[in-house]
Amino acid sequence: MSHPSRQDWLILAALGLIWGASFMGMAIALKGFAPLTLAAGRIALGAVVLTVFAKASGRKMPSVFAPKGMAIWAAAIGMGIFSNALPFFLLGWAQYHVASGFAGVSMAAGPLITLVLAHFFIVGENITLRRFIGIIIGFAGVAVLIGPSALQSRGGDMENIARIVCISAAACYSIGSIVARLCPDVDRRAFSAAVLVSGAMLILPVALWQEGLPTQVPTASAIAAIILLGLIPTALAQILVVTLVRDAGPTFTSLVNYQVPVWSVILGSVFLRETLPPSLFWAMGLILMGVAISQAGALKRLFSSQKKSST
Repeated sequence: MSHPSRQDWLILAALGLIWGASFMGMAIALKGFAPLTLAAGRIALGAVVLTVFAKASGRKMPSVFAPKGMAIWAAAIGMGIFSNALPFFLLGWAQYHVASGFAGVSMAAGPLITLVLAHFFIVGENITLRRFIGIIIGFAGVAVLIGPSALQSRGGDMENIARIVCISAAACYSIGSIVARLCPDVDRRAFSAAVLVSGAMLILPVALWQEGLPTQVPTASAIAAIILLGLIPTALAQILVVTLVRDAGPTFTSLVNYQVPVWSVILGSVFLRETLPPSLFWAMGLILMGVAISQAGALKRLFSSQKKSST
């Protein structure tokens, strides 16, 4: 069983901030790009950046015919599908039919889905009452933050199907993290590059089929936004996710889903002058309580090791 280190906690916090900030970038990029085109563009750019980075640093994926090579490539393709191409496609479609907050609540279900999947597929990541209670409390915190508007009906014919699709997207991310954890040991930079290359090859044709090429030249701000999205929340975040899943496990990694909406709200208030919801501090309290309960053992080991190192 993996025990999160101090570095793992820092990576978890960094991912929450990075993905929380990405919503501002997406809001700007969507003024010049359609949703699927935006998703395909940022994944493709991230794939190029990580491929160049991996080659420049001498990292490479093993051949398919090497020992465990086929399993490694299968994991890279699987993560490319379930952590990138498929959920981006599903969410891009579903958000036309559901209230905007419902997607946030759906993503907060990710840790619970991951907990169940990890119980059956990852040695040592068993469901315990403490973990289950902590994750439920964290989910409640996100629900409080987003509020009842997430559950309001828009009256569309496809709304119920779209809600199922949102939950399916959350399950995709969970499956992707399980796949990454089960992958045989491999260089993480090269593996991350292969994941994004796989995702790009899958989503680019779908984006072209659904939305075609842009008919107007995007604004400079939209182009800058998609470049930043490709570099940081896609390329850098992919390496961080792979590292965290491999070192600390998928259940721990899934806790980032609780941070993302909090950072999104805070950063939106600071940079976009959006109004902070009055439920923010209650929500943060519940989320922190949920994380503390679900990771009580890891926190105890972390603080005890810090105490020993300081004496």
